[in-house]
Amino acid sequence: MTKDWNTNIYCLIGDPIEKSLSPKIHNYIFEANNINSVYVCFNINAKDLKSTLDSFKILGIEGFNVTIPHKIKIMSYLDEIDDEARYLGAVNTVKNVEGRFIGYNTDGLGFIKSLEDRNIDIINKDILILGAGGASHAISTKLALEGVNKIIILNRTLSKGKKLASEIHEKFDNVKLECDTLDNFYKYLDIDMIVNCTTIGMYPDIDSSPVDLSMFNNDIIVYDIVYKPIKTKLLHMAERMGMETIEGIDMLINQGLLSQKIWFNYETDNLFKDVDELKKLLI
Repeated sequence: MTKDWNTNIYCLIGDPIEKSLSPKIHNYIFEANNINSVYVCFNINAKDLKSTLDSFKILGIEGFNVTIPHKIKIMSYLDEIDDEARYLGAVNTVKNVEGRFIGYNTDGLGFIKSLEDRNIDIINKDILILGAGGASHAISTKLALEGVNKIIILNRTLSKGKKLASEIHEKFDNVKLECDTLDNFYKYLDIDMIVNCTTIGMYPDIDSSPVDLSMFNNDIIVYDIVYKPIKTKLLHMAERMGMETIEGIDMLINQGLLSQKIWFNYETDNLFKDVDELKKLLI
């Protein structure tokens, strides 16, 4: 579709946003659905977050996604926060409604949808979460809602991990919770799934991995929400050991579709049905 004076702007803000696949996803869906909109990226430093939102309102930005490291901090600058986003403790999608910015979270549901697509049952399972940022907030809370048995949160900064564990415990006293530093991962080998919510292994740090998988049983599931690169060092190691792996691109596509559902009040299935086609475009 030709862009004109009436083209609406959607975008991603974060730091860093280099090599983000979000523009490919959203612009492809815009074209497929004849939507007169364009999606771009802005690298925004944390100190400029509030002034950026003020500028977005002046410019009439219709909606945007939020990525590392702003998913929690941005909540302080929004006019309204959806109940689920507030419950999950982070915002990754914002919609402009008559000049008011309303925050939502599609990370948690996008993560769960990627498990459902593979028929993975997480009820009564023990999950090892790496990281305690915005995505970890949403995913950990969603996992607790889905009925996992235990959530173990490992973070480089112990106090931040303890804070997240405490928040989850307040909401779900039936879920077992443990917390430790990331370098103590070897104490928690008896688990069913690892979910990497850190930036370790993300471009340009592609030769790093948050944990050494050789110490784990090979029947676990390894999910890395990092998608730059699509196959991280963690996933390469898991595949060599015969573990089931899930790429971050699965969650990215699902949360992207859910974001557009929010922006345009569409049902996801009606917006874009061929997720496999979209995934081929990105790989």
